[in-house]
Amino acid sequence: MTKEELKRPGEAAFASIIGTMLPAEVSRTVCVSSMLVLFFASTAAMAGKEFVKPVAQPAKTYPAHDDHSDVKVAIAADPYDTREKAKIFTINFDDHGYLPVFFIVTNDGDQPISIANMEVTLITGSRDKLTPAASDDLFRRLSNPQANTHPLPIPIPQKKAKGGVSEKERQEVEAAQFAARAVEPHSTQSGFLFFDVEGISTPLTGAHLYVTGVDDAKETELMYFEIPFGK
Repeated sequence: MTKEELKRPGEAAFASIIGTMLPAEVSRTVCVSSMLVLFFASTAAMAGKEFVKPVAQPAKTYPAHDDHSDVKVAIAADPYDTREKAKIFTINFDDHGYLPVFFIVTNDGDQPISIANMEVTLITGSRDKLTPAASDDLFRRLSNPQANTHPLPIPIPQKKAKGGVSEKERQEVEAAQFAARAVEPHSTQSGFLFFDVEGISTPLTGAHLYVTGVDDAKETELMYFEIPFGK
């Protein structure tokens, strides 16, 4: 028997071991690769997604509204409390404990109304009194990594603005928030109010939205608006 023939049994055993290991290693590699492909694909899709504020309809066409027909002013509130509706945002506000509510004010009168002094309060069924979050409160919560319940599998560098919030997130919040101070005749103003509902399991059950501080053209305050959510 030659030296080459003596080597062959060892080589055959080694090849057998490698052959046994390869399927598991290949399977693990393929699995990791597939996860990375899916992750980067979803990240790329989110990176290309842009927030577009909904086009507001007249306030009295929404299910939750209060119409003061005598002064021709109506106010509506449309909660974005489902996963499907929340898809318009690139930020997952629910993960950070915030409830977005699309807020609509329609003035069908012939004179402008002022909402510069308007105050909005969400009173839950358990009598919690919530006011809309200010921009700084939103940015503070969004910049807190502990608030994110869906951490990324690998760190991805992002361009961050002041306070640890990405520039894209900052622009989205500013574009979404209700910012009008007046409503011209025969027009509608709209935007989102964000309520901190962290720790409240069903914030809209039995809830009402109260709106005060709406003034007519003579600076006389209108009767308050009360909007039941009927959840």
